[in-house]
Amino acid sequence: MYSLSTCWNSHRHTDGRAMLREIRDLGFEYAELSHGTRISLLPGIMEAIDAGEIKISSVHNFCPLPMGVNYSAPNLYKFSADRDRERELALRYTLKTIEFAARVKAKVVVLHLGSVEMRDYTDKLIEMVGRNEIETPKYERLCAEVAEKRERAKGPFVERVYEVLRKIIPEAEMRGLKLGCENREALEELPFEEDFQFMFRELRSPSMVYWHDCGHAQIKENLGFIHHAMHLESLAERLFGFHIHDVQFPGRDHCTPGSGTVDFAALKPFVKPEHVKVFEFSPQMSVADLQGGVAHIKKLWGE
Repeated sequence: MYSLSTCWNSHRHTDGRAMLREIRDLGFEYAELSHGTRISLLPGIMEAIDAGEIKISSVHNFCPLPMGVNYSAPNLYKFSADRDRERELALRYTLKTIEFAARVKAKVVVLHLGSVEMRDYTDKLIEMVGRNEIETPKYERLCAEVAEKRERAKGPFVERVYEVLRKIIPEAEMRGLKLGCENREALEELPFEEDFQFMFRELRSPSMVYWHDCGHAQIKENLGFIHHAMHLESLAERLFGFHIHDVQFPGRDHCTPGSGTVDFAALKPFVKPEHVKVFEFSPQMSVADLQGGVAHIKKLWGE
């Protein structure tokens, strides 16, 4: 199952049906409704789905966007937030997303799970890697500092994430939906790579699955924090789907597959026909580049 995320074209449309028809006309049977789906697009989206013009593979939290929000905002409210009110809003709008996903017959809701409140090291480290400073003592010192600080701080943030997940899991189970827990690119975002397995042991519901973002994993590899293919292999049993995009070194993501540093051939052994495979492309990507990237992946991974 190959699908195209509406993050590529939702900003250009005021009619949800026209938005989905554009994706269908590129040869896609499925679309993912992204976290930039405005409420005003919903009537046209439902018309397209009800008319059988396209199917929905997945929905990315929060979808539709809360009233009054007109920009992509997957981290608008965090499961990990210290403020009770923010967690309540995260729960409310995630439950709305789950309800909407069931209505459009999606298979999975893709989730960002939050972050530890700490200094943003990611951009600084990306800049240093870009200057070929990855093997310098300063770079190694900063990486050690990141690892120590986030490990020391993560406890209460992780517990708050689990608290919210325990409330939404029954809703997903009732509707036969999966909750795709996505790996993230920023070093402070949860779960940390080494903690995914623990989370799946702690929250044993079959609705809890792993969602692999190829670009985010590649940025972490470029920074020296993981080995991309080995990380994917470690979670292969819980893998449900992919966000597919490339990374132009060291940290520019959502690029055309084949134009960057992701070794998609090395990921091929872990790709199964039943996995949901969503192309998540920059809104600036041309149709020609989009089609070239799709062809590149299908050549490597199969039709």
